[in-house]
Amino acid sequence: MNDRKRRILRYMLASSSFITSDELAQKVGVTSRTIRNDIKLLNEDLHQYEIDIQSIRGKGYALSIKNQEKFQELMRKFSAEDMIVTTERPETKEERVVYIIKRLLLTHQYIKLEDLAHELYVSRSTVQGDLKEVKKRLEFYNLVFLQKPNYGLKVEGEEVKIRFCMSEYIFNRRSLSKEVNEHLGAIFAEQEISVVRRIMIEEINKQQIILSDLSLNNLVVHLLISYKRIQAGNYASFYIEEFSSIKESKEYEVATSIVKELEKHFGLPFPQHEVLYVALHLLGTKLISHSKKQGVSVKELVNQEMYQLARELLQVIDEELKLDLQHDEELLLGLCLHLKPFLNRHKYGMNLRNPLLAEIKANYPLAFEGGVVAGSVLKSKYNIDSTEEEIGYLALHIGGALERKSMKVRRKRCVIVCASGLGSAKLLEYKLRKEFSYELEIVGTTEYYRLSEMSLHSLDFVISTIPIETASIPVVQVKSILGLEDLNKIEKTIRKNKHQIAQFIREDLIFFNQTFENRKDVIHFLACELEKKEIVPSSFFNSVMEREEISATSFGNLVAIPHPIQPYTDSTFWTIVLLDKPIKWGEEFAQFICLLNVEKESNQDLKEMYEFLIEIVNNPHLVKKLLKCKTYQEFINVLFLCSSHS
Repeated sequence: MNDRKRRILRYMLASSSFITSDELAQKVGVTSRTIRNDIKLLNEDLHQYEIDIQSIRGKGYALSIKNQEKFQELMRKFSAEDMIVTTERPETKEERVVYIIKRLLLTHQYIKLEDLAHELYVSRSTVQGDLKEVKKRLEFYNLVFLQKPNYGLKVEGEEVKIRFCMSEYIFNRRSLSKEVNEHLGAIFAEQEISVVRRIMIEEINKQQIILSDLSLNNLVVHLLISYKRIQAGNYASFYIEEFSSIKESKEYEVATSIVKELEKHFGLPFPQHEVLYVALHLLGTKLISHSKKQGVSVKELVNQEMYQLARELLQVIDEELKLDLQHDEELLLGLCLHLKPFLNRHKYGMNLRNPLLAEIKANYPLAFEGGVVAGSVLKSKYNIDSTEEEIGYLALHIGGALERKSMKVRRKRCVIVCASGLGSAKLLEYKLRKEFSYELEIVGTTEYYRLSEMSLHSLDFVISTIPIETASIPVVQVKSILGLEDLNKIEKTIRKNKHQIAQFIREDLIFFNQTFENRKDVIHFLACELEKKEIVPSSFFNSVMEREEISATSFGNLVAIPHPIQPYTDSTFWTIVLLDKPIKWGEEFAQFICLLNVEKESNQDLKEMYEFLIEIVNNPHLVKKLLKCKTYQEFINVLFLCSSHS
């Protein structure tokens, strides 16, 4: 069956009534005459499945299905062929692995290894090597990978698990709406996608529910998968002890409404278990009712269990990372609303994709670390292993709180004292406003003799063109015409905390021009150095590796910041190693490695330190210069000079 006939059949399957040749011509992009010729040929192809294309003058065309089993066989074959036709030829091992998983999921028949090799344009032995990774990934969904001599390969498992796997590998939801629609369009008719999306939006609007675009896309994908699997005779079947309580939930009510509309449109009955399947996906999504959004406290909006859990997460995050987030009501609400669907997803074995994961890790490493800490609390309380995707969503909430907090940090306040008159004072003021507009609030200019009349208690420092001995606050003396040296002086005063970072860097704990093959070797070397100095116990190495197993601590730009899963040391410090060449560190490469240790039970505010580390991560020029350093003093000079001008 060629691509055009496949598209015509797809549109006919999606239509709940007759469809005219003119309508098909418009959708496919050919003439009505071409459609009529294609319909004749398509009718011949469909006879073997006991399907006829009815043609009624004035109405158009419709499918007449005489044998449901044969129809389901066609649907399975159609889906598998669709995937082959619409997929570009895989080039890399990863692309081949994903292709093989797709092929296995879209057919109930055995697939011969030789056929896969032919489709992929690779040798039989290459496919055999790829199958090891295929088997490993399918096991994650509790799917069985069968290899039968003379038959080939096949996947078996619970229908629900097959669907979860399909949502990941056939409809990869890391991309957002536009890309999702383009990808879905390769397998579903445009009409099918738009109908499911429309029904979904109408029903959630009717129930006064708010969903994020991402949640809506996820639900549309799962509904489309359900529709196609039911159409092919594959039904979700599972036993859940809480079935009666789920039937009483708001989510089940919404799922019932959605399924009724889908049945009405597609003329396809959805068994009760399928309604439950849709309800489970709604339970795994943040449903926020309009009526609950205004004028209520966090405690009133969420149940007490989630409120206490969110409080506990923030308390532990503050204890370990010293971020002072416990009093952020917006963060508390966000976590409360996130945690219930999070627990539901794990309870019912559902997967969640996070299209923003890479950006979150790269741009908000501290927030991501907060997500890791939250994940460790959830592990200890519920024995849940949080995926990177879930940690990323927790990090989004924490990152928002950190952004709100940084917006509240006030600018430094100063007054200008200039002895050479108003003109010079104004020139100085304009120059400072231009250079430090976001960091400095200039409350005014004054003459020296009038300075004693001013109240200085609300100011941070004075900028003066003449020496001042008697001021009660710091004085930065500059020239009337500001030069680079003057600007550096002012910047150091504004950012004086930056130079306190030096206290975390010890000369005996920086290692230059080292050679290692992998991150485990690097961490082992650093752990041994600290153990030799009796700074950490022997369990330290395992603790750092345990943290790495949750999510690699590489953040791009050749920087990795490993650390133990919990504090071990009596002080906060960095142990730094600069490699002679980059090594693979998770998904990224790393060459600048900073092993971070935070003091046990410390009340020290470490926000400045974390911000400085993030500044290093985000500054390729600085990292490049640091990697060239050969001595401690050179390293310190480059670190503070380059970062001050970034």
